[in-house]
Amino acid sequence: MHVTLVHVSVKPGCVDAFIEATRLNHEASIMEPGNQRFDVLQKPDDAAAFLIYEAYASENNAKAHKKTDHYLLWRETVADMMAKPREGEPFTGLYPER
Repeated sequence: MHVTLVHVSVKPGCVDAFIEATRLNHEASIMEPGNQRFDVLQKPDDAAAFLIYEAYASENNAKAHKKTDHYLLWRETVADMMAKPREGEPFTGLYPER
């Protein structure tokens, strides 16, 4: 399983708009071939800090996600909302086995 943890810091005043744009991306992403999980997490003590947990069956599925219309729209929509560039951290998912 190919997993990416995406760390996102959002500018003050942009949190609600970021959440809405990310919800739309989430809803489309979970329908993609090979998607195992697409969790959007918000830090409880810092409303502007998010973690997106993306799990795909293969690296090819994850790469295909980056070419979808919904991802490209999300990336464009949230670009100016970011306090700093998002950071993707790749992992190999061991469990659960799929």
